[in-house]
Amino acid sequence: MEIHFVIHEAFEGKGYLEQWIEERGYICSHTLLYLGESLPSKPFDFDCLIVLGGPQSPSTSNKEYSYFDSEAEQLLISNSILENKAVVGICLGAQLIGQALGAKYEKSPEREIGYFPIQLTNEGQNDELFSDFNLSELVGHWHNDMPGLTESAKILAISAGCPRQIIRYSELVYGFQCHLEFIKKDLPLLIKHSGNDFSIQNNSRFIQDKSEILKISTIKMNKLLGKFMDNLMMAYSNSRIADN
Repeated sequence: MEIHFVIHEAFEGKGYLEQWIEERGYICSHTLLYLGESLPSKPFDFDCLIVLGGPQSPSTSNKEYSYFDSEAEQLLISNSILENKAVVGICLGAQLIGQALGAKYEKSPEREIGYFPIQLTNEGQNDELFSDFNLSELVGHWHNDMPGLTESAKILAISAGCPRQIIRYSELVYGFQCHLEFIKKDLPLLIKHSGNDFSIQNNSRFIQDKSEILKISTIKMNKLLGKFMDNLMMAYSNSRIADN
């Protein structure tokens, strides 16, 4: 299997997903947009596209970030879906999936930064890819927006601060507004580049103190993400067999 990442910033990288790929012997490729690298063009060699987060939104212009082209990323996502690839979006990536499918992103009711529980909906409890999740799980958050919903999209998880935490757009296409890929060693750099995000901490119940964020173990949520990705790759393999 080849997993291709679209990475917007050095401080929002693969996290645990890098370890997951190494442990399974998969091939890892990536586009480092912040270094000016170009997005893949068809035909795609990868099996799974993972679009990561960043400080941008789907409406961010090239004038604001010269290396960010929302429309080009949405086209990559759309083409990957048409090619029956597995597609996963995290944070900004989830919002871009929704946009690519015609569902505009929206502001979340609350800004969430830190670790807060998500709850599986009935749809989430019935999704076999999340069979290892408990009804409530503590996961990472770092957002102010949330993905849009298509007519066929299913909300699989919610939180007290955001009603769209995990979304299934189709059998092989999932959006995570939350961050299960966070690992402790990566967070100081993210915190360093997110100083303004903590400026309203005293006025928000969903912004944790920096020191508290650095104390929390990510091991359980990392394992849950690994199980989900294993299940997704199995579903992808089964779809390939069915197509042939």
